[in-house]
Amino acid sequence: MLRNSPSRWFLALLPLILVLALSIPAARLALFATRPLSPSSPTETVVLVARGVGPSEIARQLETSKAISSAKDFHLLGKVLRKWKDLKTGEYLVTSGMNPLEIFKVLSSGISIQHMVTIREGANMYEVADSLEKAGLASREKVLTLCREHEFIKSQGFQEPLPPSLEGYLFPDTYAFTRVETPEAMIQAMIRRYRAAWTQVKNRFAAQISSLGLSEHQIVTLASIIEKETGAPEERPMISSVFHNRLRKKMRLQSDPTTIYGIWETYSGNIRKQDLLTPTPFNTYTVPSLPVGPISNPGSLALEAAVNPAQSEYLFFVSQNEGRHIFTRSYEEHNRAVRKFQLDPKAREGKSWRNLKTDRAGSGT
Repeated sequence: MLRNSPSRWFLALLPLILVLALSIPAARLALFATRPLSPSSPTETVVLVARGVGPSEIARQLETSKAISSAKDFHLLGKVLRKWKDLKTGEYLVTSGMNPLEIFKVLSSGISIQHMVTIREGANMYEVADSLEKAGLASREKVLTLCREHEFIKSQGFQEPLPPSLEGYLFPDTYAFTRVETPEAMIQAMIRRYRAAWTQVKNRFAAQISSLGLSEHQIVTLASIIEKETGAPEERPMISSVFHNRLRKKMRLQSDPTTIYGIWETYSGNIRKQDLLTPTPFNTYTVPSLPVGPISNPGSLALEAAVNPAQSEYLFFVSQNEGRHIFTRSYEEHNRAVRKFQLDPKAREGKSWRNLKTDRAGSGT
């Protein structure tokens, strides 16, 4: 009787060999999938799942930040379990106390980390761009480019003639943005918020708006000046009345903040007489009426004040340096107030309410 040859033994054992060969990596992958890297002392890490970032890069992020032990195994696990197709763009917080299956669940949740950005009333588009850049959400240059880009402005539903920029329409509010949102999407959120606020104002003050004879853009422009001149919120309607009175009399508005806005990117911090005399499209010491566009982003109360001013005969106001103003009817009264509150160094010492790139408390109109 012939003994079985080695080749026959191998063929007989081949199925078992294949099962063992396959089961060992499978068992190892299963162990990897269910075992956290450091359950006793977990560390947090932020993972960015952005458009165009593939599975290999995401797995490398996790390994580099020590959330998982092996990028290769994590990549393979995602392929075997078909998890990669479920991932949603976002910025996610995971820990090394999570096992890979739990990490996949977080990355597939769509619940992204949100960054809160507050745009204050009266901030201009340069300051909005600075805030977004400081939060790590967008570059200042990109935001300002979009705010001035003709086609982008047109794409946001503005009608011809288009505003020169989106200044005035980046509504003051607190926004929750993610790092995977585009600058375009962030700006669109601000414009949507503006339109909601304007609709409310328009519905409440339809009769007043109709009687003013001003376009929406002109109203926003006026509201932006009111916002910048306001230190005490309750004074907005009275400040508005001064500007409306001057417009009716065809007087120049002569608002310092408009001069400053016209030279914003070169402004050194002190407004000079020469600045007031230098024409820009925004300088209301040289333009005969409203400037070409807004100088800041006004809130709802400034929009309301612009369309519903107080009734007064005032033509001037001057800051008392701590937020409130003295309102006067004549140039002589105004000059007396200027001498008392602006030309006397003791009256201004250590006092300034304006949140501008200046230490000067403006004299108003």
